[in-house]
Amino acid sequence: MQKRHGAHQRLLVNKRTMTSAHTVLNVLETSARRHGHRPALRARQDGRWQTTSWNAYYEQATLTARGLIALGLEPGAGVVIMAPNSPRWFLSAIGAIAAGGIPVGLYTTNPPAQCFYIAKHCDAAIAIVQDNVTADLFLRLRARLPRLKAIVVMHGRVTSEEVSTWESLLERGAKVSGERLRARIAAQQTGDVCSLIYTSGTTGLPKGVMIRHQNIIWNANACVQAYAAQPDDAFISYLPLSHIAEQIFTLHIPMAAGACTWFAERMDTLADDLREIRPSFFLGVPRVWEKIQSAVQAAGAAASPMRRQLVGWARRVGLQAGFADQENRRRPSTYWLAERLVFARVRHRLGLDRARCCFTAAAPISRGTLEFFLSLGIPILEAYGMSECTGPTTVSYPNRYRIGKAGIPIPGTELQIADDGEILIRGPHVFLGYYKDAEATREARDEQGWLHSGDIGTLDESGFLEVTGRKKDIIVTSGGENIVPQPVEMKLGEIPGVAHAILVGDRRKYVAALLILDPQELPTAAARAGSPARVPEEACTCALFRHYLQQQIERVNGDLAHYATIKRFAVLAEQFTIDGGELTPTMKLRRGLISEKYAEYIERLYK
Repeated sequence: MQKRHGAHQRLLVNKRTMTSAHTVLNVLETSARRHGHRPALRARQDGRWQTTSWNAYYEQATLTARGLIALGLEPGAGVVIMAPNSPRWFLSAIGAIAAGGIPVGLYTTNPPAQCFYIAKHCDAAIAIVQDNVTADLFLRLRARLPRLKAIVVMHGRVTSEEVSTWESLLERGAKVSGERLRARIAAQQTGDVCSLIYTSGTTGLPKGVMIRHQNIIWNANACVQAYAAQPDDAFISYLPLSHIAEQIFTLHIPMAAGACTWFAERMDTLADDLREIRPSFFLGVPRVWEKIQSAVQAAGAAASPMRRQLVGWARRVGLQAGFADQENRRRPSTYWLAERLVFARVRHRLGLDRARCCFTAAAPISRGTLEFFLSLGIPILEAYGMSECTGPTTVSYPNRYRIGKAGIPIPGTELQIADDGEILIRGPHVFLGYYKDAEATREARDEQGWLHSGDIGTLDESGFLEVTGRKKDIIVTSGGENIVPQPVEMKLGEIPGVAHAILVGDRRKYVAALLILDPQELPTAAARAGSPARVPEEACTCALFRHYLQQQIERVNGDLAHYATIKRFAVLAEQFTIDGGELTPTMKLRRGLISEKYAEYIERLYK
């Protein structure tokens, strides 16, 4: 067995000499050579965790690449992937890159029209999907996708001769020579595009962000160095892999570090998976942190009065300690006791006891949520970035962070604030441009290489970035006053019982708000307000609950300039959802669609 391992290691080294340096596949080759039989991927199968070693990861990725070549994939053609997170998602993406193709992730929640648009726009030659249901979608679209040569199902049997199983893909790959694949790999350069990330399309059709090998490798290595990621570290993959943040965080950073990526079974099993995996690093979008917060609060409410009193004391100590850390002051002398009696137990119950860093990104997070976790000895580190800069461009560290700030620039990057407040980014992580859209590329990247993010923000004296909103979302009242809606919407979203809030008032005399209620929080919030309402439909028409909301809004108004105060509001029983179109897959508001869909409610606010 040992002899075989040594021969395989030499084979990997020989293969490496035939590849172009500084490509994504080169990173995988290096990790396979260095870490061999160490675990690379772990996923549950039939109730048990199955492990893929780095050697097996490399072999399966290259076999997948040969299978894609056998199916007719040509260099530069797209490979759309529409499936939940799994090792085969990784293998599909890396296999496509190795074969010279361009992987393109599709959200599993994407409607058929958007799937068609992206598949056609990226010149998809192959679609790799989860099951026959998704395969049927592409079979229906195939007549309008003349370049689509094959459809592959990751799991299950196929019901059409036009669809291949994963197993048959690998069987075809075994018949393609290694020399043919190595020729594809050798032709790749570090500046070549190796991935397309499609934007969520908040204001129109999605744009294909062209990411190069050098973008991915540089950013992944920068993050590995910044957080000292090691082969013994564990990452958990559960957010959509169509998003750049998840790809960088659980595919490319672990690959660069030789660490192991575990796959959560489903989003609704995340809490159990966290406790079992106990990751070294954990990334949660704001909504995930909010759900964890609600679960902790519910558990706390059910505790004994003595325990609640103890936790209340510990949280006050924890919050003092958190702000002391940020200001380089000494923690309270009783912190050790709060850590022992409360914080360590909470982290263990959440599965975060081995997490060196907990992150949030992709969307704004409320200060209330940040302070809640800080009070429990769990600082959530904010980062800022976008697809156009291959994920993060500013990051926070356990020993250098600020509540409400998105961190400092990654070493090797540049960041500045333009005269109009727009955040500008420059560095080796900035994308090449938008696929088939030279005009949008010119608007996004200027001649000096600065990426115009479209976000507005400020830099403090310590270099910490605060993102305050989007340029295109600024409300200009009929009186000419400019209002950035996001900070106000976040404060409204912190009102107990409110899930989402959106400000309106562009070219109007005053600012108003639409409030979307949270069905889970509503019963508790309504009871405290003395309202009998227990579901959103009841709360919308309940005078007591509306009075409660009015009081909460007045508190928010107290911190606003007079012209920005909310004069009227509407309460909607409907929920903002991805399927309904109000939210993107990354939980951002689609303001244009919301304005159209709820135009009747908005007009009533100005009568």
